[in-house]
Amino acid sequence: MSSGLYNLHKADFDKTLDLKKLKPYGDTMNDGKVQMSFTLPVKDDEKGIEAARQYARKMGIDEPNVAHHMPLDKEFTFYVVYGSCVHTIDYDDIHVLTVESDVMDMETVNEYIKEHFGRKLTFIGASTGTDAHTVGIDAIMNRKGFAGHYGLERFEMIEAINMGSQVLNEEFIAKAVEVNADVLLVSQTVTQKDVHIQNLTEMIELLEAEGLRDRFIVICGGPRITHELAKELGYDAGFGPGKFAEDCASFAITEMVKRGMGK
Repeated sequence: MSSGLYNLHKADFDKTLDLKKLKPYGDTMNDGKVQMSFTLPVKDDEKGIEAARQYARKMGIDEPNVAHHMPLDKEFTFYVVYGSCVHTIDYDDIHVLTVESDVMDMETVNEYIKEHFGRKLTFIGASTGTDAHTVGIDAIMNRKGFAGHYGLERFEMIEAINMGSQVLNEEFIAKAVEVNADVLLVSQTVTQKDVHIQNLTEMIELLEAEGLRDRFIVICGGPRITHELAKELGYDAGFGPGKFAEDCASFAITEMVKRGMGK
């Protein structure tokens, strides 16, 4: 595309974009085109397809088209529906609670710890409760890390203890006290019926009941975790997808200094 055509396209784009009435973009600005998928507990037939269309309409989808349908079982069908969403949002009015700390690389984290603490810091992590998934906590803790980002075991000034999965909250807290941990990292992947909310809540309640909450920096993470949710549940920070060991470490060590937990 030539610079002239690009600038023309950009000008048209700017004129039609209204962030006060933001809609999804499909083929043209403000067309509201969306694609979604869901399962209905009905047979894969014409009646089921119409049910999917009607359900999409009630969700605010105009002219819904069932682009794909597939039986999962005799009485369950998976649908992919395409159409235009009639709803808008005011993008300018959105305010998101995020972790406010500069992310340091591994070397800078090590130097910061040396300067402000003069000792190794102990980070203990686990997938607690009945959660058997270790991918998330391993990505943060294990030496090799994930996606080119080293895990905490590789940080010179961090003693990283990975307890793995299905660790009871009581067991996790007892180990944290035993090793005199500085930072607790709780990973939650299973979210069915909000079991992650129940488990995360129990962790904080146990710490508070034992008078240990202020002793640690407590961080949670997982695919359904946001910083806002974490704060609501009593955690110091929450990290979702796309965050790595340096994000957790940077927040934890700067937060400890803010609280006067350094040397």
